[in-house]
Amino acid sequence: MRQASTLNRALARAPGELGTAFIGWCASWWRVFHFGALALVLALSPATYDKENRAVTAKQIYFTAWQVLPWFTLLSALLSLVLIRIVVVTAANYGLTQYALEMVVRVLVLELVPLTAALFVALRSGAAINTEITLMHIRGHFEDMRRAGADPLRRELVPRVIGSAVSVVALGTVSGVVALVLAYFGVYGFSPWGLAGFTRAVGQVFDLQVTLGLALKLLLFGLAVAVIPITASLEMPREVRLAPVAVLRGMVRLFLVLVLLEGASLVVKYF
Repeated sequence: MRQASTLNRALARAPGELGTAFIGWCASWWRVFHFGALALVLALSPATYDKENRAVTAKQIYFTAWQVLPWFTLLSALLSLVLIRIVVVTAANYGLTQYALEMVVRVLVLELVPLTAALFVALRSGAAINTEITLMHIRGHFEDMRRAGADPLRRELVPRVIGSAVSVVALGTVSGVVALVLAYFGVYGFSPWGLAGFTRAVGQVFDLQVTLGLALKLLLFGLAVAVIPITASLEMPREVRLAPVAVLRGMVRLFLVLVLLEGASLVVKYF
């Protein structure tokens, strides 16, 4: 009887607890979109880029993009070579050599390269930003800045968002160009006579709609890499023991959003 009574009370509380959890979930995602909108507006505002902010933003871009650009490009080139070789050999085995280049461009340049760049920046910089902002939040750094008359959103958070966005866009763009060059050599070898066919095939893939979609996807990836971890850090209670929870929550949300963005991109293109 006692167990049945306990079970009944638990069942009676379940709808209220589920409703509370759902409201909290919606509120959390609303904070993500709200902070992302504020950060985007400030990033596009010329007033944001005073002397101090320019220095902080340049530092963030250096550490998140420029510092890792050479060896990330090398790593991406090696991965691209392997994938290009697999696609070209497979297409030749099935008598589809004429479609090999288009498959490489669509699969590698449009899908895998942007996602790889976003995941790389997320693991390298997103996790670091998440941890850094969590500790600053716990120690009351942002409150100290407000009391001193400084805006923490403008001084500390927006430069990190800009750095992450620039990093994803830059790494994705450079890696995409390298992948296109390697695709040419993988399909045509070192002969210059394939340039006309290569240009025509690439031009057929990169129409205006696809190019704008790729640029938008890179930008959304870049914003997500910074906005989601920062928001997860700011909404956690100021307790040191909860810092790992904030970092883990931010990274899980980030990977979920990256997968959803990639899935939405595929749906728009091919359905």
